[in-house]
Amino acid sequence: MLKLGVCFATIGDAAAEGNETLWKFFRFERFLSTLAESRLYFASANQFIDPFEGAVAVQLNAPPHDPLYAEIESVDHAFFQLKRLTKVCCWHRAAYESDAMWKLYSGEHKGIAICTTPDRIRAAFKPFRLKPEHGVEDLWGGPVQYVDLTKVRMRGVSMLERFFFKHRAFEWEREYRLTISLRMAEEFGVRVPEDGIFVDVDLSILIERIVLGSTTTETERATVAEHVAAAGLSDRLELSTLLGQPRYV
Repeated sequence: MLKLGVCFATIGDAAAEGNETLWKFFRFERFLSTLAESRLYFASANQFIDPFEGAVAVQLNAPPHDPLYAEIESVDHAFFQLKRLTKVCCWHRAAYESDAMWKLYSGEHKGIAICTTPDRIRAAFKPFRLKPEHGVEDLWGGPVQYVDLTKVRMRGVSMLERFFFKHRAFEWEREYRLTISLRMAEEFGVRVPEDGIFVDVDLSILIERIVLGSTTTETERATVAEHVAAAGLSDRLELSTLLGQPRYV
């Protein structure tokens, strides 16, 4: 896990190469708003579908029952609040586009993806403050590590580190995360949004490529091209390889 911004520190054993390709998939409207506003959405960890988000173990519904879990319902509630205070922006680690990711995150290929690298992320994100008069919040990034939480209890992981581990059933995601923890801000009485936050970013630095999904219409492609040109990024726009014409001889 890496701290991004003013300083850059490594926590844990996992690391991503600075030039590794990272993908983020958008639905059509969300991409246009991202382009217009130059900011990316960080969701609260409790907005994710994954029921094990932030968990350090997974208890199976089979005997013998672990008595530890009979006494920690109030602590579990506190950790749910921790999830609310942890804001996450997810990316996919892959050298090539993924048909599965298009289908899952962009509505059956009807979307847009951007490609970046950890080095670009480090240079592109701007300082985030909940309010102008508040201090800058730390931005962390790194690849998610996948472990079998039915067999391993992640003892000793920090309140932030736990969000860089996931149950092995989700290993197919190959996720790289950006995370901002607002736990200390709330402890100091700052009001933290229930859901996500938007973080300013220099898109000209962040974006290496912009890839149009294969089922976007001609009108949608023209609209995207117009907005991309206005942002000065036309040289980075390309079509999905799934739009290629198959040949059989």
